[in-house]
Amino acid sequence: MIGDILKDAEGKMRKAIEALKRDFAGTRAGRATPALLERITVDYYGTPTPINRMATITVPEPRLLVIQPWDRGQLSAVERAILKSDLGITPANDGHLIRLAVPQLTHERRQELVKSLRRKAEEERVTVRNLRREANELIEELQGEGEISEDDSFRGREQVQKLTDRMVAEVDQVLQAKEAEVLEV
Repeated sequence: MIGDILKDAEGKMRKAIEALKRDFAGTRAGRATPALLERITVDYYGTPTPINRMATITVPEPRLLVIQPWDRGQLSAVERAILKSDLGITPANDGHLIRLAVPQLTHERRQELVKSLRRKAEEERVTVRNLRREANELIEELQGEGEISEDDSFRGREQVQKLTDRMVAEVDQVLQAKEAEVLEV
């Protein structure tokens, strides 16, 4: 019973960390990466479609993204979607493909990004702690119903705390790696 609660809590905590990693991947760190475009959707014949599902995205240089839609008629729609997004990069459309030159980040912008990353990481830490609370409540519920002993309940809560500590450390590790990437000049 406690093992099931732990397994469930760990699965949910892992999902929270994966969501943080995806979110961090979409954060511009002065380097071109296709992950920058993951959240941008294009109106593709009336259907909102992610750019990576309707075009080839390549990185020929460290600061350049090249987008080549499979349907050349969608070039202007892709360009409009990028301009509307919060990416802050102006696309260059040559009639065949779109080039996105990723500008060098200023020191102030890097510091703003780090603050934003820390805020997102703290939100995930809170999520992990809330999952810990839920797991502990389930364990206490089992003890209250007489399905497990007080000792088992104590050991279960101890294991949940160890799991939480491990997951919070992983969030910190992900944050530290992304901070280093953003602050790298």
